[in-house]
Amino acid sequence: MAEILLSLTIIGVVAAITLPSLTGNINERTWNTQRKALYARMSQAISLMPALNGYGTLTEDENGSVTADTAAETFVTDGLAKVLKINNICDSEHLADCGMVKNYTDAYGSTKIMPDTLYSFNSWFRSAEYIERTFSTINTKAVAFETQNGESIIVFYNPNCRTEFINEEQNLELSATTHTFPQSNMCVNFVYDLNGNKGPNTIAKDMGIITVFNSVDAIVVAPVLSTGKVTPNVSWENSAKTCTNENPESRLPNIDEGSAIMLSKNILGLNDTAGVSGFYRTSSVFNARMVWEYNISNGVRQTEWKTGNRNILCIKR
Repeated sequence: MAEILLSLTIIGVVAAITLPSLTGNINERTWNTQRKALYARMSQAISLMPALNGYGTLTEDENGSVTADTAAETFVTDGLAKVLKINNICDSEHLADCGMVKNYTDAYGSTKIMPDTLYSFNSWFRSAEYIERTFSTINTKAVAFETQNGESIIVFYNPNCRTEFINEEQNLELSATTHTFPQSNMCVNFVYDLNGNKGPNTIAKDMGIITVFNSVDAIVVAPVLSTGKVTPNVSWENSAKTCTNENPESRLPNIDEGSAIMLSKNILGLNDTAGVSGFYRTSSVFNARMVWEYNISNGVRQTEWKTGNRNILCIKR
């Protein structure tokens, strides 16, 4: 009997040690599967929409204050709902009714409050210092919806978004840097929660972002921070290897994925993380000698020489 009790005790100790890890692995695989399925459905839906800008209206009073805002809600009701199965739509005053949590945990373990307007999503959308003067943004209210698969999604919509074209002739002589502003061609940023208000409500676990660029011929990306660790001063030759060494599933983001990370830095937790600033390299090559990079500090993306060292932030797709 003593030997049986001893064996049961050992089994119990081993189970207590291994069960949390096993449960965590199962959850991780489940979230990855759900995330990829959601991305596929959202990508297909967006591709069926003729254009992503111009939805809804904003009404201002004589003092310039917005008195009515239907932009994001109209984008969902008149646009997205026609190509994606949606169960419930909630305005900015009732986001929780669609299962979207107010408090969540960012990728670095800090508790955050979910924003509810485009400007609170990222102040770069209202700052003339970082936006081309020919382009203007408006502070639209967020809206949320639930899918038939049980995901809760909040929408930050830019009705003035446009399609950006980069002409390689600008850098044909390899003597100039091309700067662009992804704020102007980000049409919508979705923040999703795969299981609604159930836990853990954490970025890079059951929560994440899907960002859509370009009003026509849309580009849809859904980068997930691999670990959130920043590796500074990496050469071009070692950039991709840095990510695969971190994790076999990790990749160097392309310029659109990098731009999504940059614009979603508040959501992800990059805005208040020590050491996360400056230029970050991407896998997108502009021409023979130049590659694309993005600057988390000021919201610009640009081409730069391959010869310089840059920070690396890896993602999972």
